[in-house]
Amino acid sequence: MIRLLVVERVRLVGDLIGNALEGEPDIHMVAMATNEADALEILQASACDIALVSTSLPDNGAMSLLQAVRDQELGAKMLVMGVEETHTVIMTYINAGAFGYVTNEARPQELVANIRAAYEDKALISPAMAGRLIERIATLTDRLVDLGIDSSDYEELTPREQEVLEMISQGLTNQEIAEALVIELGTVKNHVHNILSKLHVNSRKDAALYLTLWQEEGQDLPLDQEPSD
Repeated sequence: MIRLLVVERVRLVGDLIGNALEGEPDIHMVAMATNEADALEILQASACDIALVSTSLPDNGAMSLLQAVRDQELGAKMLVMGVEETHTVIMTYINAGAFGYVTNEARPQELVANIRAAYEDKALISPAMAGRLIERIATLTDRLVDLGIDSSDYEELTPREQEVLEMISQGLTNQEIAEALVIELGTVKNHVHNILSKLHVNSRKDAALYLTLWQEEGQDLPLDQEPSD
């Protein structure tokens, strides 16, 4: 049984989604939330397999929820709902932690197919989007090669160094990182030195660029094309 959380700002829309899924014997909507805070609380307390998150949540709530679930490693696979199927938009949500997406034009059967695919560790995308993503991965790979960057170097970083690298990419200073992690400034400087050395880059800017390229290249999801009519 696929345990589903629906996160939709408009309760009526959430109820309609629940009604549409009632006839599916393998999908059970365990809860519905209308905001990011309630959704995160449910995901922390309940065993949900899939969270269907509407991009209509206010204050960029969908993006914040995706990042919180990823950072807390809560386990539920996140599907964003109501997105425009463009490369830029899709990659933005995938980089934030989305496993898949459902467009504004999706029919109920497509929604069901996406939920089941995500549960099986697959992501359904259109043939056009598949081509764009493959092209994007190839471009990023070329950029890594041109910069002399080996994407496997990231695996050499310790979990703490990966955390510091993420903060570097967000533009935090060493002092701000030390305060956020409650560690000594000298410890942060040692982490930064190790990061630059292990990634074979010369500056914090290059390290941040490395992380961006690594994250985008690393979105090598098992992709299936959407079923044709």
